[in-house]
Amino acid sequence: MSDQREFDVVIFGATGFTGKLVAEYFQSQYGSDSSVKWAIAGRNEAKLADVKAELDISEDVVSIIADGDDDAALDSLTKRTSVVLTTVGPYQIYGEKLLSACVDNGTGYTDLCGEPAWMHQMINKYEAKAKDTGANIVFSCGFDSVPFDLGVHFLQEHAKKQTGAAIEYVKGRVRKMQGTFSGGTAASLKATMVAAHKDKSIMSALINPFSLADANQSHPQPDGTKPYYDESLGSWAAPFIMAAINTKNVHRSNYLANFAYGKTFQYDEMMLTGPGEKGEAMANHVAQDKSLGGEGGPKPGEGPSKEERENGFYDVMFIGEATNGDTLAVSVTGDKDPGYGSTSKMISESALCLCKDVSLSGGFFTPASALGDKLISRLTEKAGLTFNIEK
Repeated sequence: MSDQREFDVVIFGATGFTGKLVAEYFQSQYGSDSSVKWAIAGRNEAKLADVKAELDISEDVVSIIADGDDDAALDSLTKRTSVVLTTVGPYQIYGEKLLSACVDNGTGYTDLCGEPAWMHQMINKYEAKAKDTGANIVFSCGFDSVPFDLGVHFLQEHAKKQTGAAIEYVKGRVRKMQGTFSGGTAASLKATMVAAHKDKSIMSALINPFSLADANQSHPQPDGTKPYYDESLGSWAAPFIMAAINTKNVHRSNYLANFAYGKTFQYDEMMLTGPGEKGEAMANHVAQDKSLGGEGGPKPGEGPSKEERENGFYDVMFIGEATNGDTLAVSVTGDKDPGYGSTSKMISESALCLCKDVSLSGGFFTPASALGDKLISRLTEKAGLTFNIEK
C-alpha cells in the first residue's frame, strides 16, 4: 500500500454505534503511536466532534465530512488514505459508491459485509478495474468472517505441516458464544431477503456455496441446515446463522489460493448444543429461531451496553480427518461479544494489516487470502483472539 497518502486508515461511519467502537479502539491502541496515521469520517461535523470529545481523541486526528451519496466527497476522501475502513451498512444500500471510489483511486477497503449476493455483484462489476488500479478490497472483516476464514486457514496450515496435505472436509463448530449479533447484521439480512424476492439471480447467489468463488464449481457440500447428532463429537449440532456468508468466504479463500484446500474441499458450520435430550431440544430451538430476521433485536446504530460487550465471548473449533487418518483440530476464541466488541477490534487490525503488513496487486479478497498469518499475529497480540492447536 502506498506510503504517499495523508492517512493510513480513515474510519468511515465513526459516529455510528460500531464505528464509534472502532474509533475507541484506535484511540486506545494507537492514539499515541505516531507511526499510525488515522482519521474519522462521517456526514455530520457536530457528531464527529462529539465522538472525539467523548473518546478523548486528539484534535490532531482529522475529521472528514463525507456523505455516502456525495461522489465528490468520496472521491476526495479515498484519494487521501491508503485504506478506508467502513462500518456503514447494509452495504447493498449504502456501500457501492464508497467501494467504487476506492476502486477508482487504488485505495484499500475493509468492511463488515455479510451480504453475499451484493459481494457477488461487486466482484463481477469491479474486480477487473480493481486489479488495474491496485485497489485491494477485503470484505467481511468482522465476526463474519475473520474467525472462521482464518480458523480454516490455520487448521489447513497445521495439517500441511503434520501430513503434507490439506484436509478434504473441515467442520467449523461453534462451541460457546455469548453476545448479540449487531443491528447492522439484522438489517443486512432483511435487506438481502427483500432483494432476493425481487431478483432471482440474488437468490441464486445466496444458495450457491461457490457464488463468491468459481460459480462453475459443483462439488457437493454438507447440509448444515438441519439438526443432527454428531457421534464423533458427542453433541447435537444446530444450524449456525452466519454459515451462509462464512462458508462462501472460505470457498473463495480456497479459490484465490489456487485450491490450496483441494478442488473437492468440503466445509460446513454448525453450533454445538450438547448431548442428550437437552442438547436435542436446544438444537431444534436454534433451528427454528427466526429472530435475527424478525422485528426484535437491535436496530442499526443500537447495541449492547459496555458491560454486555465486555462479558461476551466465543469459542469456535475447526476439525477434520487428515490424509493419514489422524483427526486434527484447532480453536479460535475471542474475549468480547462477537457482534460488537470483538468485531470492532478485528476490522481495525484488518485495516492496519492491509495497510502496513502485506503487499497485494489489486483485486477482491477474503481475510485469509489477503492477510492470513499476518492478521493472525495482529489479532493474538492486540485484539484478544487466540488461535490454538488442539489435536
